[in-house]
Amino acid sequence: MMVHKTIDDLGSYEKEDVTFLLKDLSGADIEKGTLERERAIQNGTHYSEMLPVEYNPSNEYIKLFHDSLEKNKRDIALYVALASEQIVHSRGLDIVFCSLARAGTPIGVLMKRYIAFKYGVKVPHYSISIVRGRGIDENALAYILNRHPGEKMVFVDGWTGKGAITKELIASISRFNEKYNRDLSPELAVLADPGHCSNLYGTRDDFLIPSACLNSTVSGLVSRTVLNDSLIGPEDFHGAKYYKELLSEDLSTFYVDTISSEFKGIAPRVEIELAELQESHTDMNWEGLRSVRRIQEDFQIDDVNHIKPGVGETTRVLLRRVPWKILVNTEKEHYLEHILMLARDRGVPVEEYTDMSYSCCGLIKQMDNGK
Repeated sequence: MMVHKTIDDLGSYEKEDVTFLLKDLSGADIEKGTLERERAIQNGTHYSEMLPVEYNPSNEYIKLFHDSLEKNKRDIALYVALASEQIVHSRGLDIVFCSLARAGTPIGVLMKRYIAFKYGVKVPHYSISIVRGRGIDENALAYILNRHPGEKMVFVDGWTGKGAITKELIASISRFNEKYNRDLSPELAVLADPGHCSNLYGTRDDFLIPSACLNSTVSGLVSRTVLNDSLIGPEDFHGAKYYKELLSEDLSTFYVDTISSEFKGIAPRVEIELAELQESHTDMNWEGLRSVRRIQEDFQIDDVNHIKPGVGETTRVLLRRVPWKILVNTEKEHYLEHILMLARDRGVPVEEYTDMSYSCCGLIKQMDNGK
């Protein structure tokens, strides 16, 4: 098992919040414009080999981030607490948080802070890469295991969509365990599980997690992760860029500080809410994936990867892909103001569709043979 020797000094979070196990690719020219990137992906280039140009949000959109954070900060703090308590109940406190970069990183920071607040324990927290279709960063796993040999690894992400990363994690950890004779658990803890593909979650409501509104400026100024053979060697961690030039716009620490400051206020509710959550809990049943199959059939979409369900994934479609249309479930029309704003800004049609477990769903445009 290879163990990487160094850590690049990445990210704008406080050092005690998280350690990024990522190779710094800040000098690499790998950004592609939205249309060029979409054509490359649809013509067979893996999405992880290049990066989108970082979306530059308008002042109106930044205001929406702040407004949604102010409106939802107490609920988010509660969901962080509920997910964290379930982790402690099932895995104990001798754990290491391993968040999946980048959407998982702010949630991992918040879970780490909650456990320090509630139990006075400083759980180690690393952020590592997992790539759909290519697996988890085994060098990063080896690094963590080498430094925390007796502790249980807990994987953390922001939310679930159709469960692609859940399935990738299960397959990757199975391969890793067999290869190195380990017994890591592939269980994924998330803040929101609208796809019903996690058993450790704060809520199954499909609501706007404010960190889904922005890209690097709410994720430690770190890009999406990159796995490109021309840049990543066999002993390297997967890569990412650190956008230091965006420091003046960075909201990463502000975001986690704002939510962490609510932990004391929600503390009296946690035990009652946890009991209610456990009472209503059903095991993961991939309900979200069934919704996606219906959408695929109803809209005659060949590639299931062109269907991005849930508020978080729909936001990503509008920010960095080429959208065809946005489906909105008027029966669950919560926190969709920013979706409608982005769709309006980009001239993307919005269509009512209620036969899904999500509030909304983004459909990616099929390109014309790369032309």
